[in-house]
Amino acid sequence: MQSTPRADIMPDRARPLALLLCAMLFASGCGYRLATGKPRGQLATVKTLAILPLDNDTLGFRIEQSLTAAVHQVFVARSPYRVQSVPEGADAILRGSVTQFYTSPVAFDPRSGRTTEVLLTVIMRLTLTDARPGQTLFESGDWTYREPYEVSQDPKAYFGENQPALDRLSRRMADSLVAMILEGAE
Repeated sequence: MQSTPRADIMPDRARPLALLLCAMLFASGCGYRLATGKPRGQLATVKTLAILPLDNDTLGFRIEQSLTAAVHQVFVARSPYRVQSVPEGADAILRGSVTQFYTSPVAFDPRSGRTTEVLLTVIMRLTLTDARPGQTLFESGDWTYREPYEVSQDPKAYFGENQPALDRLSRRMADSLVAMILEGAE
């Protein structure tokens, strides 16, 4: 069987434009990025940010530590601020508390009735204030994050997936918080 030559789909003069558009698409990534660079508005004068350890108003063991560490890491990596854990000498202070923490079964094995997937839910209250006048720069009363995870059905191969799920949730929450604070500061 003989193949017929294919006609050019794109004229020669349009190729540089198409290559430029493709390069721009690849350079832009997925289209969503966390803000970096210079903060605007009320946050323009902030140079040092104190991230205080979150309070834990729940019975969840050490969940506030994972959440606080993730927020600290993301602010260090993606913001122009000098980040510290004490309020003395800071221009702005981030405080918060974990108000609810619970897990809920969401999927079951139809044969055994055992839980196969669990949904981890964390609800927090966060406030960013200007250290000098005490003005609120950002506030969130009921910030909810959820992370599903699978439960092994084989007791011999069981691996506790709840901590890795909390770590993933902590990172997503921290990414969102930094983006919201840096992009939303008008």
